Amino acid sequence: MDKPKNFLIDMDGVLVKGHAMVPGADGFIARLKERGAEFLVLSNNPMYTAGDLSHRLQNSGLDIPAERIETSALATARFLQSQRLALGKAQGTAFVIGESGLTEAIHAAGYVITDHDPDYVVLGETRYYNLELVTRAIRLVAAGAHFVATNPDPVGPSEAGVVPACGAMAALIERASGKSPFFVGKPNPLMMRTALNYLGVHSEETVMVGDRMDTDIVAGIESGMDTILVLSGVTRREDAVRFPYQPGRIVPSVADIQP
Repeated sequence: MDKPKNFLIDMDGVLVKGHAMVPGADGFIARLKERGAEFLVLSNNPMYTAGDLSHRLQNSGLDIPAERIETSALATARFLQSQRLALGKAQGTAFVIGESGLTEAIHAAGYVITDHDPDYVVLGETRYYNLELVTRAIRLVAAGAHFVATNPDPVGPSEAGVVPACGAMAALIERASGKSPFFVGKPNPLMMRTALNYLGVHSEETVMVGDRMDTDIVAGIESGMDTILVLSGVTRREDAVRFPYQPGRIVPSVADIQP
């Protein structure tokens, strides 16, 4: 058999929709494992730890360990760790707005979380944005703290409808402080490179599978990967042709992918 391709796989809209598994997603993961393909599940949602997401996937019927999950929070923490090491600092400091998925990763990267003259202001997502914390972030960024955000998504899903996400809050802080954030998550190729390095594979041998043209597919293309758009999420087939770049393939769902 030919050497199997490696896969980077978006989670929401690709493997699961809400708390339900996309039909056939378990078979796709089983085929990856049978062929010995390297794969990593990617999520732009920085609120949850990889362990939290693994548990959620298991409850949906997908056996994917935490070691096979990469979030924008983990990618952001790895970026911050690389910057700390590049400067030869034993410890960094950061003011963080986010949930445990982000704060745990920032601590593990060698950073102390503080609001006293931090090196970075790190913005993630939270269930309840606090105006006092956002105001503090604006003042710290205006005073010279580097501004990093986990992902550019302006809205996210909830049971009641869309809710403000990291990109929307980042725009508020940017407008008030006059400083633009550095986004780590998709579509920044940095997250894709971080994932490839984690797996120890090359982009030419890897496929990006996603349901969004403006994050998943463009990130895969810019990182030199093959791309597959699935129609089980937010993008319809007629939507894809409106973009100046196209995926390598369009399929109804991951159930139709033979690794």
